[in-house]
Amino acid sequence: MRRLSLFLLVSLLIPVSKVEAAEPYQVTVMSRNLYLGADVGVALELIPNFPAAAQFMWDQVKATDFPKRAKKLAGEAALDKPDLIGVQEATIWYCRKNAWSEKVEVFNFLDQFIESTKATGTGYSLARFGGVSAFNPGYSIAAIPYLTKVKDPETFPATFGSESASCGFTIGDAILVRDDLAGNIKQVGNTEYDATYSIVPTLMTIYRGYTWVDYQVKDSLVRVISTHLESIWDEDKIPNSALQAAQLVDDLKSAKMPLIVMGDFNADYRDPRAKDAPNPGEQPEVSESCPTPGAAKCNAYTTMIEAGFANASPDAKDPKHFSWGSGALLDGPDPKRAKIAAEYGNQYGFTDRLDYIFTKSVYANISSKMIGNIYPDGTSIWDCGDKKCFASDHAGVVATIEIPRGVSVQDPALADHARFPLGFWHYVVIALVALIGWRITRRIRRR
Repeated sequence: MRRLSLFLLVSLLIPVSKVEAAEPYQVTVMSRNLYLGADVGVALELIPNFPAAAQFMWDQVKATDFPKRAKKLAGEAALDKPDLIGVQEATIWYCRKNAWSEKVEVFNFLDQFIESTKATGTGYSLARFGGVSAFNPGYSIAAIPYLTKVKDPETFPATFGSESASCGFTIGDAILVRDDLAGNIKQVGNTEYDATYSIVPTLMTIYRGYTWVDYQVKDSLVRVISTHLESIWDEDKIPNSALQAAQLVDDLKSAKMPLIVMGDFNADYRDPRAKDAPNPGEQPEVSESCPTPGAAKCNAYTTMIEAGFANASPDAKDPKHFSWGSGALLDGPDPKRAKIAAEYGNQYGFTDRLDYIFTKSVYANISSKMIGNIYPDGTSIWDCGDKKCFASDHAGVVATIEIPRGVSVQDPALADHARFPLGFWHYVVIALVALIGWRITRRIRRR
């Protein structure tokens, strides 16, 4: 008894080192499509009247007022404080006064969003490592004199000394890291998809790709990817979104690290839709090439699931978690879609699920939620004149994920699949299209 009492006394007096429980590490990520600010579909219908298409888009970009939207988007990020934010439609709008002048940035959505996050006290910056930034430009519409000329008497005089300028944009994907975690980025890269979509050959080819980072959490590494797959599809062809998802899966097939893949996949679990099924979002429809709804060959969402990725975001088949349905001016649900959304069971006008966070080789997906999908009084709603507006035409997704300890082996960098460079004849085509646009402009002015 005396020996036992002595043992207890000694054990109380001698400090015992605390053994840390071998619990997984947590990382929280957010996926957010910023919305380029205009309805590209309507603009495309105006082509070949390029000046009309350009003016339409510019007017909508002004109306959707990204500086105001950026504050709301940043406020959302400050509420959840994710480690990393995957951004889609990180858009730079630029203009030039004439053919021989340099182009000037007029709106830079990514920079404005970053600046707004810092104003909240929870700042973010573009992830960087080794001189490489986590920004992958998806595609550009060049600022071509006469062809993309627009008027803006409020914005242009101070910069260009006139009310008009030729404008274009670059749209891309990015990954932001919370400022206090910037040192945890250990590798960065940008990759192109082979499948592209040409609206006007050479001049308007839509490139898509993804940006990726290796992110360190204590003694573990996780590879995080942000992507935006193609939205435009052709009848009786496999949608480019499915082709791009197949490449993404192939690029990642040898990965040994935990993976988090987030973004706008432009694929709902019901795609391609039956011809007689409701399809207010004009998603891909069944055809000889894609006869079966939901089949992986023609559906990016199913491609990811069948490749062993888990959906770490809310249930894609629950209408409450649909992520797309706002009107182009953001002033509420799209009237053409609101009724069908209500019939589905979504009271805020969302009819399709396009945005996801997928994981593979992680320990567990422990929580997730949709953000920016409540109207007219959600956290991202702002006053747009006498109406209320969404901060984006897409809802966002947030997920907290557990990754295993001690995964310190780093996979090699992903291949970049570089774009084919422009050659002499490409520039000849651009010059010819510019000349056609100039003639169209002159005819319009004469009327």
